[in-house]
Amino acid sequence: MTSLVIVPGWQDSGPAHWQTLWEKNFPGCLRVEQADWLRPQCADWVHGLADAVAQADDTVVLAAHSLGCSAVVHWAASLSLAEQRRVKGALLVAPPDVLCSAFATEVPATGFEREPAWRLPFPSIVVASRDDPYCTIEHARQRAAHWGSHFVDIGLAGHINADSRLGQWEAGQRLLQRLMLGAL
Repeated sequence: MTSLVIVPGWQDSGPAHWQTLWEKNFPGCLRVEQADWLRPQCADWVHGLADAVAQADDTVVLAAHSLGCSAVVHWAASLSLAEQRRVKGALLVAPPDVLCSAFATEVPATGFEREPAWRLPFPSIVVASRDDPYCTIEHARQRAAHWGSHFVDIGLAGHINADSRLGQWEAGQRLLQRLMLGAL
């Protein structure tokens, strides 16, 4: 059985965030826990992600948001071949440009700056918005190309978080299902 692993971004995902709503509706879902959601340290976040994936019995699909996407990319760079095979795919939603001034000014994150620009060792989908304050659509498209990810532009949806009022985000669930079924 494939487990869904929720990978929240900075400050975790609150009760109205699509990640939290998915967690409540997907049996056996695992959620990454971080010791410090307010002052993210890349190495700590990678460790938190590794711990969550280790709890899964079999294969996993990751549903990451914002800085959680960056944690996934850093984590993937350290995986053994056996660990890579456990990951059926990753849905990478609203990956931030950690070097853009809006993000760097607001989020006290460290260690995420040197993000690997390489092909991920598992299928992935990058979902981006045209009016995300933390990443331009062009930058998101470029990263998707580096990572070998399928790219989805969802138009004007802000940072694709609770403020975007997506609720259960059915379109995102369809993308997730493609990864779960290996239909990418």
